[in-house]
Amino acid sequence: MTPLCFPDVHTRVSATEWAQRVNLAAAFRLADHYRWTDQIYTHFTAKIPGTEHFLINPYGVLFGEVTASCLVTVDLDGTVILDPTGMGINPAGFLIHSCVHRARPDFLCVLHTHTASGLAVAAQKHGLLNLTQHAMRFHNRIGYHDYEGVALEPAEQARLVRDLGGHKAMILRNHGLLAAGTTIRDAFEQLYYLERACEAQVKALAGGVEVIECDPAIAEKVAQVLDRPGRSAYDTDWPALLRWLDRTDGSYRD
Repeated sequence: MTPLCFPDVHTRVSATEWAQRVNLAAAFRLADHYRWTDQIYTHFTAKIPGTEHFLINPYGVLFGEVTASCLVTVDLDGTVILDPTGMGINPAGFLIHSCVHRARPDFLCVLHTHTASGLAVAAQKHGLLNLTQHAMRFHNRIGYHDYEGVALEPAEQARLVRDLGGHKAMILRNHGLLAAGTTIRDAFEQLYYLERACEAQVKALAGGVEVIECDPAIAEKVAQVLDRPGRSAYDTDWPALLRWLDRTDGSYRD
């Protein structure tokens, strides 16, 4: 796949914005590798630190061809600041992400997917079950938002924010998954384990035998361990993923 590269963008933006572009482009490429894509129809965003602007994918670019230089810069009101491709942005993506960025300035990154497993769990009335350690990290730490149709009505934004609450993850019922974080790495970790938990749940329930749902007290214990500050993984997992990307295809940095 040929990436979209616009060399002049590097010289037109701040060093802070460029670093954020590189990391967000990496998240797109990793999502492509994990097969979390839905053609051009899902969206990742990242705020540019120190500004009210955020980056979002152009509406017409596959995740596997995203580069740092092709990302669109937009403000919280929807004004496009920089659009190297000229393709514009997904209106539903802007509606969902902008309200989270506006309501939660501590969240610098918001990721949204429509994967098969995520959609399957989003269609299950009971939601995410404590069947795996991956799922238990979200015990009492995930929101649920009822489906209201394609996200094009501004009035839905208040309910999206309400249902996310103080969490970093949310299941959009009949729609997909959403994860957010204080960094791109933080949001990506949330999404990775939420996706894995959903995949495991779908496979376990499809097995046709009785499953073991963990006791809530144990689930809370697991969640607290994985929530604890100072975990070494916070500093080591993202660089490892970037090294893997650089070995396989470093064009995301362009």
